[in-house]
Amino acid sequence: MNFIVTGGAGFIGNHLVKLLVDKGHRVGVIDNLCSGNLKNLLPIINKIEFYKTDILDYEKLKEIVKDVDGIFHQAGLTDVQESFANKELYYKVNVLGTENILKLAKEFGFKVVFASSASVYGNASKIPISEDAQKNPLNPYGQTKLECEKLCEKYAKLGVRITVLRYFNVFGQGQNKAYAGVISKFLENLANKKPPIIHGDGNQIRDFVSVDDVVRANLLAMLSDSQGTFNVGSGTAISIKDLADMMIRMSGLDIKPTYDDALEGDVMQSQADIALIKKLNWKPQTSLEEWLKHVFDSGVLMLETK
Repeated sequence: MNFIVTGGAGFIGNHLVKLLVDKGHRVGVIDNLCSGNLKNLLPIINKIEFYKTDILDYEKLKEIVKDVDGIFHQAGLTDVQESFANKELYYKVNVLGTENILKLAKEFGFKVVFASSASVYGNASKIPISEDAQKNPLNPYGQTKLECEKLCEKYAKLGVRITVLRYFNVFGQGQNKAYAGVISKFLENLANKKPPIIHGDGNQIRDFVSVDDVVRANLLAMLSDSQGTFNVGSGTAISIKDLADMMIRMSGLDIKPTYDDALEGDVMQSQADIALIKKLNWKPQTSLEEWLKHVFDSGVLMLETK
C-alpha cells in the first residue's frame, strides 16, 4: 500500500517509516525538519520519498497526498513547557495543520491515523484511564490535541475514515530530550555521572510505552476496519521517584536523585486502560525495565544527539 507519514523524521515517525518499509509498503515522508532530523532516515532514505514540506502548506500537501491509501499524522509540536510560551504557534501547527490533513482526506478518500496524547485527560479521577474518561488538559499542548480530536470527530461524521491513538509516555531509541523526555534526561545525567533531577515530589506516576509498540499500534489501526479512539500505553505505571531509583541502581552509581520545582501543567497520575486497543490484536511487547536494562548493559545511551 501507499502511505504518507507526516513528521516522519521525528522520534516516533522515523520508527514508523522503517516499520512500513520493512513490511513492503510504499512510503512518503512529509517533514519540515523543524524538530525532526533527516539522519534518522538515512538507513532507508533510498527506499522512501522525502518531502521537506510544512503541514500548513495546503497546496503542496495536496500535490503529495492525492494518490495515497492512508496518512499517519505524526507531525506537530510536542513540548509541554514550550507550549505555555507559544500558545498561538502550537494552535496553528497542531490544530490547523491537522485540519489540512483531514480536509484532504475528505477530498481524496484516504484513511487517517492521528497521533493524539494522554495529555487530553489531565488529572484523571480514576486510574487506569479509559477512553471515555473526562477530558481536562492542564496545558496548551494537551488543549491542542483535544481540539484536533474534535476535528477528527467532525470529519468522521462527514465520512472520513479516522482512527485516533492517544499515546501515553513513549520511550525508545532516538528519543530526544524535548519529547516527553524524563527518561532521556535521566539517562543523559547518569551518563555524565550526575543525579537525575526530579520535578515535584516524585510521586507522580506515568505509563511508559515502547516506541516499537506504538508504531505497531499505528499499522494495526491503519489496516483495521475499526475506527474510533484508542489508548496506547503499557497498562502499567511507575512513579518518577521509583523510575529514578531503578535507573540509578542499573547505572551502578552511588548517587541519589535531586529535587526541583514541579513543572507547570504536569499531571499527577497517568496510566492507560488498554482493554479497547487489545481488540485490534495489539498488546505491548517491550517492558520499560527490560529496555533500560539493555541500554545500561550495552553501555550505549540510545539518544538523539540533535
